[in-house]
Amino acid sequence: METAGHNPAEKFIPRLVFWETTKGCNLRCVHCRATATELSSPTDLSTAQSLDVIDQIAAMAKPILVLSGGEPLFRSDIFQLARYATEKGLLVALATNGTLVTKEVARMISNSGVKRVAISLDGADSRTHDSFRGIPGAFDAAVQGLRNLQELGMSTQINMTIARHNARQLPQVLAMARNLGADALHTFLLVPVGCGVNIAADQMVPPAEYEEMLNWFYDQSKVGGIELKATCAPHYYRVLRQRRAEEKPSVQAAAAAAEAQHAAAHGQHAGHPMHIGPTDMTMPGSTGIAFTPNLADQKPTHTAAMSATTKGCLAGSAVCFISHQGEVYPCGYLPVLAGDLRKTPFAEIWRDAEVFTTLRDTSNLEGKCGCCEFKNVCMGCRARAFAASGNYLSEEPFCVYEPHTTEWAKTEHTRTDQAKLDRTVHATLTVLQ
Repeated sequence: METAGHNPAEKFIPRLVFWETTKGCNLRCVHCRATATELSSPTDLSTAQSLDVIDQIAAMAKPILVLSGGEPLFRSDIFQLARYATEKGLLVALATNGTLVTKEVARMISNSGVKRVAISLDGADSRTHDSFRGIPGAFDAAVQGLRNLQELGMSTQINMTIARHNARQLPQVLAMARNLGADALHTFLLVPVGCGVNIAADQMVPPAEYEEMLNWFYDQSKVGGIELKATCAPHYYRVLRQRRAEEKPSVQAAAAAAEAQHAAAHGQHAGHPMHIGPTDMTMPGSTGIAFTPNLADQKPTHTAAMSATTKGCLAGSAVCFISHQGEVYPCGYLPVLAGDLRKTPFAEIWRDAEVFTTLRDTSNLEGKCGCCEFKNVCMGCRARAFAASGNYLSEEPFCVYEPHTTEWAKTEHTRTDQAKLDRTVHATLTVLQ
């Protein structure tokens, strides 16, 4: 029974809101979540409607607002929206392909109040990137856009969508990100939605190889010098705990001490960032994972403690996605409608949407995820579960881990017995025929 005056939904506050401001885009990426149009779509929210969306979000909370697309720079009013959101107290980030970021556009971005810009680079060279993005010259233009922003002192990050064609370039992309002076490198495992469905069979990285990547990321995180994050990889939280369990307790103690010292010096505390940091600026489908397991020999960041207390999949509990038409979803890769801002207020959708309330309760998870001892810190990628089975509560199809729980052992025993029975029945029927 609920305590009088207490609403369980109050503990779930939107921390990251990703907004597909337009469907228009100048590239033709083979993996894209959306189906881009040549120009800004006529069904994009108007300026007045967009300003109202910002008002609704700001009235409820003060999350980081990531302006994305399509290509957000296709909107002629994008700088007006960024400035308005900033004035309303929101931390604003921009996710762009970078090809339109001339020196003048970079200055307009900076002047609009945007705190960080993420630019997509899906390979360590133009051949790899351009083949994925569908336009020759996209790589060079994106790199120049990154440099134009950095010349103005803007915080920049590189986003990389991982598929079979570029998975082995991860070390080179990390080296490139360091050499370019990016503040962060965020990787995204391909999710088979939108255009990604058409290439999933050929381009999805096998689960075992993906597990190797997550362990590689953990190792690289200890080198320092750049923020590393894997997105749509909630099972990294299992890897994180497994790896930390193998290391000395002093590692965690040093990390906690460094974080506490830094937070005290800057008047900050976990969960209330003063700027956009490594666990904050991600793309739709974000997990909020920061790869900073060892701060003993690194410059501490105020978000390290946050990464230690958050969980893997944040869709519907701390993250949501708004489409170019004002539809609200748990994340940009999970096409289960929560509501429509043209009909229902944001606060009401966030509080009451069935898909949100369902995702907030890990006891609803099914299959291997439902039995896993790590489910409360991982949850599995709900978007990939939906893409694989049509059920967003089913087990994560790209996780190789086998739970060490009695419940799962019983389930596996039942599955084995059923499989044996099926084979026996099939053999009997074959003989009778």
